[in-house]
Amino acid sequence: MKIAIDPVTRIEGHLRIEVEVQDGIVSNAWSSGTMFRGIEMILRDRDPRDAWVFAQRICGVCTTVHALASVRAVENALGIVIPDNARLIRNLIAGALNVQDHIVHFYHLHALDWVDITLALKADPVATSTLAQSISNYPKSSATYFKGVQDKLTAFVNTGQLGIFANGYWGHPAYVLPPEANLMAVAHYLEALDFQRDFIRIHAILGGKNPHPQSYLVGGMATAINPNDMSTLNADRLSLIAQLIQRGQDFVDQVYLPDVLAIASFYKDWGAIGQGLGNYMAYGDYGTDTQELADTYYLPNGLLTNRDLTSVADVSQDQVAEFIAHSWYTYQEGDNAGLHPYKGETNPKYTGPTPPFDFLNTDSKYSWLKSPRYNGQAVEVGPLARMLIAYVRGKDYVKTEVDGVLKALNVGPAALFSTLGRVAARAIEAKLMSRKLSEWLTALESNMARGDYVIHDNTLWDPSTWKGEAQGWGHHEAPRG
Repeated sequence: MKIAIDPVTRIEGHLRIEVEVQDGIVSNAWSSGTMFRGIEMILRDRDPRDAWVFAQRICGVCTTVHALASVRAVENALGIVIPDNARLIRNLIAGALNVQDHIVHFYHLHALDWVDITLALKADPVATSTLAQSISNYPKSSATYFKGVQDKLTAFVNTGQLGIFANGYWGHPAYVLPPEANLMAVAHYLEALDFQRDFIRIHAILGGKNPHPQSYLVGGMATAINPNDMSTLNADRLSLIAQLIQRGQDFVDQVYLPDVLAIASFYKDWGAIGQGLGNYMAYGDYGTDTQELADTYYLPNGLLTNRDLTSVADVSQDQVAEFIAHSWYTYQEGDNAGLHPYKGETNPKYTGPTPPFDFLNTDSKYSWLKSPRYNGQAVEVGPLARMLIAYVRGKDYVKTEVDGVLKALNVGPAALFSTLGRVAARAIEAKLMSRKLSEWLTALESNMARGDYVIHDNTLWDPSTWKGEAQGWGHHEAPRG
């Protein structure tokens, strides 16, 4: 029997999942991207200095990541080294998104797979307060506070207009949290809405807006710096960024990470579910100098295969290829070829069924997504890959946090290769990144204090100085991969 789930709404864009079920067990599954975007075609013949503006519009959730990868590609092709202030501001924008994105993913896209909001209505606010105070020193943990959340939730349910919550599997036996844990999680779900809206003001200050900050430039940033000008990045705005970063650290430490550990303790069986392919890759990111050299990355480069936690190989972008055997495109070399993005072709040719239809022909082409491979292998990227590779690379700042989570849950390293491991990896990375934001801001303030306001390198901005033909590559460790 086949089942189609379309659309899957917790991701940006359009995703369709078809599964084959035998005796109540999923025996096969296919993921299909059902929306053609064609960003590569839109970019053809445009000024490469503007490429990042268009490239980041491919997604409204990962927002800045395609802009950063795109602008780095052009800079790599032209041999441009950006000023240190530009590096720091780019890191602040990307790091802030990392923290915000992981929090949004856990609470607003994922938590309700674990949290039954209907049971929160049956919770004892006093017992909920006791539970919350036992795992964290977050100020909003009184019985009065949780009673207020419960009353608000009751009033919402009584309206009968549940909106996006109407189709939940409320009451399903797979939900195992006690009522008090559910009420605590619902309260923090609401808190996270306010937090992420406020925290991402860092993007508005440094990038002009969110989503899609507008301050990138080939050669640096357009974020004007002048401590004596109220319309630029000055002391007052740096102070506000510092306050927002501190709020981010507090929320991760006092709400997000404790909630992950508390909820995971009731779902330890998920530490053996969702292992995936077992191959993990990271390009690495957040260089400590303006040349963005791989050996300076805070999050290191590496390839880990077959769930082997004893060795990690270096990664090179020239081993990447894109395949279209099951995608609605054609290659001149034939549809079984794999092309490096340098040589990539985007020749759309839809051969799927005419809507409306029941199922796709999954034996042939069934998606608008190309299939990237590293050295012919499918690999997992994202926070779990980054934490695993940093762990094996011996990065103490990662090992300490990972080992602490494993100890708190009383599970071994094998649990990392699981759904539970991915959830934990996001929280660990958010904690690391929230700390790193403070370091980058301090470094920026230090540069400004000694009169360094350089934010952009104009040396190669004029196209008349460029080589006749150039190619480059850009990368960025997007929060979700």
